[in-house]
Amino acid sequence: MTNTVSHTLPLAVGRWAIDTNHSSVGFAIKHLGVSKVRGRFADVDAELVVGDTLESSAVNATVGLASIDTGNTDRDAHVRSAELLDVENRPEMKFVSLGIEGDASNWVLDGELTIGEVTRPMKFDVEFGGVESFFDGTRHAGFEATGEIRRKDFDLSFGPLSALLGDVVKVQLDLQFIEPTV
Repeated sequence: MTNTVSHTLPLAVGRWAIDTNHSSVGFAIKHLGVSKVRGRFADVDAELVVGDTLESSAVNATVGLASIDTGNTDRDAHVRSAELLDVENRPEMKFVSLGIEGDASNWVLDGELTIGEVTRPMKFDVEFGGVESFFDGTRHAGFEATGEIRRKDFDLSFGPLSALLGDVVKVQLDLQFIEPTV
């Protein structure tokens, strides 16, 4: 029998590794105030540590900013440039959780997001999708998390291009984690 977090998630205690083949980090930002540009980051690493209590559970993630994909190669190259994300000086963003609360299938994950040298509070609304066994016998847990950041909070002003883009970036995570083996 596996240990589970009491009356919270039916997850085995331990370090759950991300299933990168079934996970994604996406975003949407307003363009010209009339539509949204959507994209994703392909380089994602995350770990879910399930403790005996919510207080001893945590989520940590790192995203390689150079892995941005908006479906337009020229736009992606421009976004990576020093004029926008400046991935040479800001190669990644990191999330470190500070607290988890909720019940049943709806949770709130509080933490800190760091982009370059700037760290700010970040909150995700999390929906727990459940736990299922994969064809190879491993058990996977699924989560959908949504949140938003403001570009100005992370010094992502983009100079004269700022007027073309909204300040709010909506973030959507679809993550699957693999149960630790005993």
